[in-house]
Amino acid sequence: MSTMIRTEGLKKVYRVGKEKVTALAGIDLEIQQGEICCIVGQSGSGKSTLLNMLAGLEKPTRGTVVIAGKKITAMDEDRLALFRQETLGFIFQSFYLLPQLTAVENAALPLMFSGMDKSQREKRALLELKVMDLVDRAAHRPSEMSGGQQQRVGIARAFVTRPKVIFADEPTGNLDTHTTAQVMEAMLNRVSKYGITLVMVTHEPSLAACGDRIVTLRDGKIINNEYSKKSVEERKWSLNEKA
Repeated sequence: MSTMIRTEGLKKVYRVGKEKVTALAGIDLEIQQGEICCIVGQSGSGKSTLLNMLAGLEKPTRGTVVIAGKKITAMDEDRLALFRQETLGFIFQSFYLLPQLTAVENAALPLMFSGMDKSQREKRALLELKVMDLVDRAAHRPSEMSGGQQQRVGIARAFVTRPKVIFADEPTGNLDTHTTAQVMEAMLNRVSKYGITLVMVTHEPSLAACGDRIVTLRDGKIINNEYSKKSVEERKWSLNEKA
C-alpha cells in the first residue's frame, strides 16, 4: 500500500487571552491508501484538532501535512479549496444540509462544482441515497426527515464525488444504536468498494474497533498507534454485536 496521508512535527497552539494552549504537540503519522484509521482519546486530547489539520480546515502552528503526494500546508486558500473539492469528503456530527434543497439535491451538491450536468449529478446522488436506503426520501427536504435520515444524506454527499479520503468527525454521534450500525455498515462497504481512505474521530469503542488502525491521543500527543489484529469479518461482527 502507498502512503495517502503523512504528517511531520504537526503542532497547534491556540492563544486563550494571555495564555498559550497546546492542542497538538508534534504529531508524526502515516496513513495508508484504503486504510480505515480511527482517532480516539478523551475530550480535549486533540483528536478533532488533528482531524481539522489533516483536512486542511485549520492551519497548523508548525509542521506539514501531505495528502496524495501534495503538501497541503504549503497551499494558499484557493488551491486548498480546489484540492478539498477534488480529493476529500467530509462527514460531521452536525448534518449541514441546506434546508431549501431536497435530499437528492443536497447529496449532489459537491458535483455542481465539478461541472457535471444536472441529470448526471442526480443519477450519481440517487445511487448513493439508495446505498443509504433513502431513495424514498429523495424529494424530501431536511425538515421532513429524521436526524438519522439527515445524517445518511450527509454521508451520501461525502461519497458522491468518489473522493480519495473521507474525514469523519463523530459521524454517528446523534444517531441511535440501530441506525449507527446501519450507517457504519454502509460507510465501510463504500470505503472498501472504492478504496477510499477513511479517517474517523470517535469516542465509541465499538466504532473504533471497526478500523484497521486505532490512534490514541492524550494531551496532544500520540500515546498508542496500533493496527487491529481482527479480521474484516470480526471487525464488522463487533459493530453488529454492539447493535
